[in-house]
Amino acid sequence: MAAPNWVNRTLWTGDNLDVMRGMNSESVDLIYLDPPFNSNRTYAAPVGSKAAGASFKDAWTLSDLDRAWMGLIADKHTAMYGVLQAARLSHGKGMQSYLCMMAVRLMEMKRVLKASGSIYLHCDHFASHYLKLLMDSVFGRSLFRNEIIWKRSVPHNDSKGFGRVADMLLFYGSKINTNAVRVPLDPAYVAKFYRFKDDRGTYRTGPLTTKGLSGGGYFYDFHGHTGPWRYPQIRMVELEADGRIHLPRKPGGVPSSKLYLHENKGQMPSNIWTDIAPVQGSSKERTGYPTQKPLSLLNRIIEASSDPGDVVLDPFAGCATACVATDKLQRQWVGIDLSPKAVELVNVRLKDALGGLYHHGLVTTRTDIPKRTDIDEPINYREHKHELFGMQEGVCNGCRSEFPYRSFELDHIIPRARGGGGGQLRQLATAVFVLQPNQRRPAPGIPDSPAQGTGAVPANLHPNLKEAT
Repeated sequence: MAAPNWVNRTLWTGDNLDVMRGMNSESVDLIYLDPPFNSNRTYAAPVGSKAAGASFKDAWTLSDLDRAWMGLIADKHTAMYGVLQAARLSHGKGMQSYLCMMAVRLMEMKRVLKASGSIYLHCDHFASHYLKLLMDSVFGRSLFRNEIIWKRSVPHNDSKGFGRVADMLLFYGSKINTNAVRVPLDPAYVAKFYRFKDDRGTYRTGPLTTKGLSGGGYFYDFHGHTGPWRYPQIRMVELEADGRIHLPRKPGGVPSSKLYLHENKGQMPSNIWTDIAPVQGSSKERTGYPTQKPLSLLNRIIEASSDPGDVVLDPFAGCATACVATDKLQRQWVGIDLSPKAVELVNVRLKDALGGLYHHGLVTTRTDIPKRTDIDEPINYREHKHELFGMQEGVCNGCRSEFPYRSFELDHIIPRARGGGGGQLRQLATAVFVLQPNQRRPAPGIPDSPAQGTGAVPANLHPNLKEAT
């Protein structure tokens, strides 16, 4: 675990992959990311809004990627590469390209996140299921805690299906500060169960016996019942003297405890969040940024999975909602965004939030790539082998079939008969090619291509294959 190699309230303008590769390992306590959703749309803030000028394209092709990424993933993360292959086959190259972009960044997030930390990935129906597989392969399925459903809009008509009104948050981590995120009890629940009232207030009843519980209990006579009771007799007498025992009016009823509404700390939110409204057009916090999330959503996440003084990273800062929420909750933060508009927005929003406490220079803005202080030599992320593998998209140039990364330097073709025969296989041979940039070299004694074959069985062909010909 290393100390952060940046100062609190730092916002980078640039590619978050490059910046994260320069961050020290295990230096962050919580990561919240709201990346592009692969929606095949272009987003832009309206003219006249605080975020005017901010825009981004959310459509992906292989030309948008560094071709070395595919080789890096295939080399270092076999399971993750399997997800990319499945996405290409089931959904197409657009989804594969998007997931490749996300995969290399998730690898760095795993490295910079402390073992005790948590990560929340914000997504929607476009790619949530593929992203879940990526997250499992990077962070481990044992750390998966919840798929949180956030209802972000009111119901609307959709001619092709049920109205889509929700986003998803994939939560992986080790802890939840339960008392920090409790919410009031549901009014319908209160009306149904809190049916009694005395001088102390409204209450519901709870069991005093241990029936149905393991571990036994105490046996003694209490208002005509012998237990087993949860408390020893002396404690039961004290509770009755304090007015905390409910005695049923019905003869023979079993005494129970009084659980007062005003003493209830609330309930833990479920994984379906319907109590947080999206940013409305008239809201004071609205910036006009096209995918802005409400502060109350980030407040719940930050309070649930971090403590005051912890470090929070938002690698897709956008309009800096996570940074602003983190600052107000007395955590440290670092953000990254491609657009310099994020720097302007975080300063405007912090000035509004902090008032007189805000001052010029409060936020450190950087465009450089940080240098890690937890290692002696920088890591080389651009191996020639990775680039060659990505250049061919993990597919053999001869037969166009997929091949594992460990075998990528071998290329094979199956020569077929020239002319006539309806494509009947006349000879079965393996041509081995060593991949070089823009070049293929046949191994000695093997025809360069099917068109150049002589039709004779190569001398080095396996005897069984000779018989088959």
